[in-house]
Amino acid sequence: MIQFFTEWYKRYFSDPQAVLLAVLLILSFAIIIFMGHMLAPVLAAIVIAYLLEGSVSHLSKVHVPRIVAVTIVFLLFLTLSLIILVGLLPLISRQLTDLVQHLPYIINDWQQLLLHLPEKYPQLMTEEQVWDLIQVLRSGIAELGQTVFSLSLASIPRLITVLVYLVLGPVLVFFFLKDKVLITGWISSILPEERPLLDRVWQEMDGQIGNYVRGKFYEIMIVGSITFTVFSLMGLKYAVLLSVLVGLSVIIPYIGATVATIPVAIAAYIQWGWGADFGWIMLAYGIIQALDGNLLVPLLFSEAVNLHPIAIIVAVLVFGGLWGFWGVFFAIPLATLVNALISAWPRGRNKVFSTTEEAS
Repeated sequence: MIQFFTEWYKRYFSDPQAVLLAVLLILSFAIIIFMGHMLAPVLAAIVIAYLLEGSVSHLSKVHVPRIVAVTIVFLLFLTLSLIILVGLLPLISRQLTDLVQHLPYIINDWQQLLLHLPEKYPQLMTEEQVWDLIQVLRSGIAELGQTVFSLSLASIPRLITVLVYLVLGPVLVFFFLKDKVLITGWISSILPEERPLLDRVWQEMDGQIGNYVRGKFYEIMIVGSITFTVFSLMGLKYAVLLSVLVGLSVIIPYIGATVATIPVAIAAYIQWGWGADFGWIMLAYGIIQALDGNLLVPLLFSEAVNLHPIAIIVAVLVFGGLWGFWGVFFAIPLATLVNALISAWPRGRNKVFSTTEEAS
């Protein structure tokens, strides 16, 4: 057994570059796990800077000085953020409040349907079980209403923290964009001069993560905008709220679209009940999801690593469990990072399997 581990260590860690990469990975994971909450504004600012760097680079290519390009892109980012904060969020809040207020009426309608089940299917459900289910639904609706309508004193410190982040975030984004060369140069200065393995992995992941963040942002905006347009033209009352939910659902591959179906169906049922209008809304939603998966995603992520769906789902579960929203958002690039590390690691032979390899 000792000989086995000795040979394994010599095989994968005899190269000093591998040891350096392993140490950096362990330190990075430790910092994020133990200091992630404290560094949340910094991590969010890095993500936004990645998102904006593409526009800054495009302006720089047409001979616009970087400081001017950064200023233009940053001002556009602030303008968009203010529009969302002042215009979109209050509208979403009002529609969410209205939706929650109508949920008890849905429970009453469903109650009548459920009470007829013991008569039709006495072998499957009793009247006592129906009433237990109704009580569970009513208590859940009541708790949801209290969460939406009440703002307790305990949440005030959290609100203050959010306000501080709203100030710190844009400042950090500006300096990450403005001093990108300075920051990357400082990081390079504290690393060994000879680091071919680290440089190879970084160059691959830098482009992929940047493209993924920008592509995912474009996908959210396009899917959300199309959903809002379609739902508004079809007369659905909660078009803004639902379009935001559908847009954000693309963050979670495979699972998000399925979960987003529930609020869409509930909102359509509240307004029209079971009928032709309900069917047309669900058909339109299905077409939007089909176009997203089969047309938009291949266009935006044409250079993405073709990971197997099992690898993607496992990555969503693992990284989402570790880092919540950001873990889910970066599940695919993090899985790509794992694959790139295994592929580039000295003497490593295993790879995260992909659909291309599976087909071959």
